[in-house]
Amino acid sequence: MDVEDAAQDLRRRTLAKFERPLDRLIYLSSMRDYNSGVYYHDGLAASFTEDVACQAISECHSEAFRDLLGSSLKELVSQLEGYLSATRTSPAVFLTVWKRLEPYRVAVPVGTDTLSSELLFSNLKVAMAILEENLTSRSTGQQAA
Repeated sequence: MDVEDAAQDLRRRTLAKFERPLDRLIYLSSMRDYNSGVYYHDGLAASFTEDVACQAISECHSEAFRDLLGSSLKELVSQLEGYLSATRTSPAVFLTVWKRLEPYRVAVPVGTDTLSSELLFSNLKVAMAILEENLTSRSTGQQAA
């Protein structure tokens, strides 16, 4: 069994549940040990090997990053809004934490070039500003009604 088989298994069984590239990126980065950069998934490692599973997760992580990087600004705003809804965190808290801590920075695959990372970070910051403005406008509109 090879890496592509393991990646296909991961896409089919697990990643298919995540419709947004942002969700996939964050999920896949959560399987990585931040000290070693090694990915681990019990089910995948049991079906294949730990090494093959690690490589497959890494491949899917890079794929999710590329998908997110290729998203339009409008799509990024929509993805952020969807992710925010899924977290069940208040929009104000979410936006404050994401602006201050920038947790998306640790979600980037190891070995990603700096230019691509910085482009994504910049796009996410703009998308957050748009989302914040949209949420404020909705809130103000509801209060006026």
